[in-house]
Amino acid sequence: MGKLQNKVALITGGASGIGAATARLFASEGAKLVLVDLNEEKGKEVEAELKANNAEAIFVKTNITKEEEVTALFKQAAETFGKIDIVFNNAGIGRVHPTHDLDYAEWRNTVNVDLDGVFLVAREALRSMLVNGSGSIVNTASMYGWVGSPGSAAYNAAKGGVVNLTRSLALEYAEKNIRINALCPGFIDTPIIPEDDKVVLSTMTPMKRLGKAEEMAKAVLFLASDDSSYMTGNSLIVDGGYTAQ
Repeated sequence: MGKLQNKVALITGGASGIGAATARLFASEGAKLVLVDLNEEKGKEVEAELKANNAEAIFVKTNITKEEEVTALFKQAAETFGKIDIVFNNAGIGRVHPTHDLDYAEWRNTVNVDLDGVFLVAREALRSMLVNGSGSIVNTASMYGWVGSPGSAAYNAAKGGVVNLTRSLALEYAEKNIRINALCPGFIDTPIIPEDDKVVLSTMTPMKRLGKAEEMAKAVLFLASDDSSYMTGNSLIVDGGYTAQ
């Protein structure tokens, strides 16, 4: 029996990268999947792949910055599977841009997706989990929620917010049998990183390579499952040693 047998897991940003890798791993551990993304084409591809491997999965196109869409998402998930046990709150964006040239609209968009969207999904997840009497939420923050970097002011501020949002929610719901933790990835080999940047980012990492989406998925599985049953409010940094420098 898998670690997530008969569990229902909702994954935002589930159409590619860490989200898709986590969906595949969760499915192999017995979970039923609700995949969430704006990219409908890729989302349906992952859905079809999971179903071809005998997993139960649905894809729901959702903009996590729209409150009404997030509410509708959880309603559809509940109607399909009856409950939500696990939420991997993973959708996000990022861009390097000199702060003095950063438009306020771009700042707002980054914070809106990377922090406000995380809040909206977490709030709806908590409402569902309070009814169920249990649950596990994993928020994707970043190593840049802990350290600074030039040209990423909006992203870093949002991810720092996710780290402390995770702590606050964990304390608020610890007695309700709902655990909330964060994953803090380093430089991961996903479509969000341009090919031209990968060599440079590898040299910046003590292990001299980028992380793999599948490595992040294993960390998410640990945080989401009973393997971490006495953990809440933690931020698990998986960065090849970057923040140890």
